[in-house]
Amino acid sequence: MVNALTSGTPGTTEGAPGPLSTAPAGSAGSAGSVGPVVDGRIRSLSQTRTRRRQSVVAYLFLAPTLLFFTVFLILPLGFALLLSMSRWAGFDLADIDPVGLDNFTSLFADGSTFLAPILTNTLLFALGTVALALAGSVLVATCIDKLWFQGLWRTLYFLPIVTTVVAVGNVWKYMYEPGGLVNGILNTLGLGSVAFLQDPDTALPSVVVVQAWASLGSAILILTAGLKSIPESYYEAAALDGAGPVTVFWKITLPLLRPSLLFVCITQFIGGLQSFALIIVMTKGGPGDATNVAALEMYRQAFSYGDWGTASAAAFVLFVVVLMVTLVQLWIFRRKGEDA
Repeated sequence: MVNALTSGTPGTTEGAPGPLSTAPAGSAGSAGSVGPVVDGRIRSLSQTRTRRRQSVVAYLFLAPTLLFFTVFLILPLGFALLLSMSRWAGFDLADIDPVGLDNFTSLFADGSTFLAPILTNTLLFALGTVALALAGSVLVATCIDKLWFQGLWRTLYFLPIVTTVVAVGNVWKYMYEPGGLVNGILNTLGLGSVAFLQDPDTALPSVVVVQAWASLGSAILILTAGLKSIPESYYEAAALDGAGPVTVFWKITLPLLRPSLLFVCITQFIGGLQSFALIIVMTKGGPGDATNVAALEMYRQAFSYGDWGTASAAAFVLFVVVLMVTLVQLWIFRRKGEDA
């Protein structure tokens, strides 16, 4: 009898599970499964509160910047959009008269000078500036990369950037005069004088040259940094293969310099489309409308003629042009294999 009780036969407390042993096991399992669920919920709530506190602290740190952009970017942008669809003389806000899209249609109406020559001049000015600045900066940056005292040369070419536009414009304006330095050089070479800023055919190209010259410094600085990032092993491998300087430049330097070229191209184009100060200093948009560009026309419409609606509409048209040109440039560079 004693052996039967201790041998683990069915019905005993130490043998196979019976009615007496299954109940405690079930209750213990339930308690064990509820515990992790409660702990997980508590942990989740704690993590949620921590994230909320971190978000509040982050927004507090971002508040000054967000306030700055709201006051100086979002609100002016919204007000400019309102003015572009209104007629306002620029004095009393109560005088704002909504006119819908009339300001935009008037820009492109028959007889309007905004599309031609103003917007045409803007695009030609930007294209000319980009072409000259890009070609000149690539050439100069490549030469500087082969010279001693590279920092000195970069500094010398960067000086026009830190010089005020008014000073640059006035210096070149006097150089372009009939008795100025440029015509003096032409006369020495046996050529006749050229009315650079007085002739409608030469006024815009003359200002383009000045804008490209003034923007060389920043482009050279970026391109020299891009040249430094090209591994020297590529040039060593090309030299071992017997490649000449021209082949190395076209097959190695230019393709690997494409990210820097993209940045320079986009920034130069945007700067050319928005150019205003140099033109107003050198030509004031003349002779006639030969050098009148979109930014100068916006200034005239707003401050000279008191037509803030037309000026705001022209600003949004210029914004669309800048956006489209930038997207086209990005698309072109991506097709050539550059992830921008």
